[in-house]
Amino acid sequence: MNLPQHVHTLIVGAGFAGMGLAARILQTQPQADVLIIERGDDVGGTWRDNTYPGCACDVPTSLYSYSFAPSADWSHTFARQPEIHRYLKKVAADTGVRSRVVTDCELQEAHWDDGETIWTVRTSRGTLTADVVVAATGALSTPSVPDMPGLETFGGTTFHSATWNHDHDLTGERVAVIGTGASAVQFVPEIAPAAEHLTVFQRTPAWVIPRLDRELSGSEKGLYRRLPLVQKAVRGSVYSFREALGGVLAHATGLLPVFEMVAKVHLRRQVRDPELRRKLTPNFTIGCKRMLLSNDWLRTLDRPDVTLVDAGLAGVTPDGVVDAVGGVHKVDTIIFATGFTPTEPPVAQALRGANGRTLAEHWDGSPSAYKGTTVAGFPNLFLMYGPNTNLGHSSIVYMLESQSAYIADALNTMHHSGITAFEVTEEAQRRYNTRIQSDLQSTVWNKGGCSSWYYDSEGRNSVQWPTFTWKFRSQLQRFDQENYVSRRRVAKETVA
Repeated sequence: MNLPQHVHTLIVGAGFAGMGLAARILQTQPQADVLIIERGDDVGGTWRDNTYPGCACDVPTSLYSYSFAPSADWSHTFARQPEIHRYLKKVAADTGVRSRVVTDCELQEAHWDDGETIWTVRTSRGTLTADVVVAATGALSTPSVPDMPGLETFGGTTFHSATWNHDHDLTGERVAVIGTGASAVQFVPEIAPAAEHLTVFQRTPAWVIPRLDRELSGSEKGLYRRLPLVQKAVRGSVYSFREALGGVLAHATGLLPVFEMVAKVHLRRQVRDPELRRKLTPNFTIGCKRMLLSNDWLRTLDRPDVTLVDAGLAGVTPDGVVDAVGGVHKVDTIIFATGFTPTEPPVAQALRGANGRTLAEHWDGSPSAYKGTTVAGFPNLFLMYGPNTNLGHSSIVYMLESQSAYIADALNTMHHSGITAFEVTEEAQRRYNTRIQSDLQSTVWNKGGCSSWYYDSEGRNSVQWPTFTWKFRSQLQRFDQENYVSRRRVAKETVA
């Protein structure tokens, strides 16, 4: 598919966010002028890119899926990466979204023309204009690799977990894994049996609780196919449980020691060595950083051929790595499990607003938006998975569908009211974010005693949503035009 010269709504990114919005628009307006550009060679976003061993979702799939596209084909209660990617490709085909996607097309720059009220968009496949741009690139799309002294001198193989090198055989190798977050806890147990020795570098331990995963039986799948309401009820029950967990994390933090006890029992059962247990026990409140779900991560670290280094990584040599206390570790391969850049999304560097500054320059290291979706100074720009929309307890898909409804209503308002440009007022954005930051103060994410990727360069929590997800949805049920400055199409006078 070639790029058109102009499109009304241009969506950047064909993952859960971008495809969900496009499906929502096409559901009510099948002929809508909407296009998705995707830098990858297929739809799927992070579930296309992350193919490391053991990659799976840590939210039950009954909830981590579109509400408008339930599936009875999941193999487990927590789905694996290949089937999530297959699911997204099927949804794209079934909803007609796939025909609106241009792949291998990376956004390079988008500039708002205030006089013409239009976006000029430069991509790797050419230039086009758009009335509206939606940045749906996700918060976890660009891998973060630390700038390690001596890394360029390393003679072995290096890669990030998000760009796994499947051509490289780890059998019999000495492997260093940098990081102990959500990705590492999944792939380390998978690669440990093949490697000669694993050295895992931990900067901060995390609370780990059991992953209550199980295989779905054929009878369950058959029941879901025959009686879709049953699957809907299961989704509702999972949602309710997760909201209850969110209530504890945000409003009833005094109950969190109960969860800590579960994690400590899990640790004691899986790790025999008291010194190793000490290294793996956090000194902050559970939930402050992302809780990790795993049934085999801790026992893998207790293997004789796995070493946990809790001093962090200081540098790299031609044949190994050096830890923070000067210990030298000879390794053949370095795998970075060092996460992404949620508070400094690369797409922000490509979006230029009304005053010519990029969104990254406008934010200056501390992202903020109105309802996580619009930004003053950037007319006709919508963000998905924007600032303060991340969750510590539930499914981001629920948040994305809430944003999709809001954006679709805004586009519908533009169409029926003859509006050419919307821009949220600075005052509305300021009031909203003042309230968000105030609400965050009493949550475990702000008072749990840890440092996390939720905090930006200004020390502000610009990532987490502070309360129940249903409150977010209620705020985005309709497009609140009263909080925006709008410009309407001026009718041309007829000269007699």
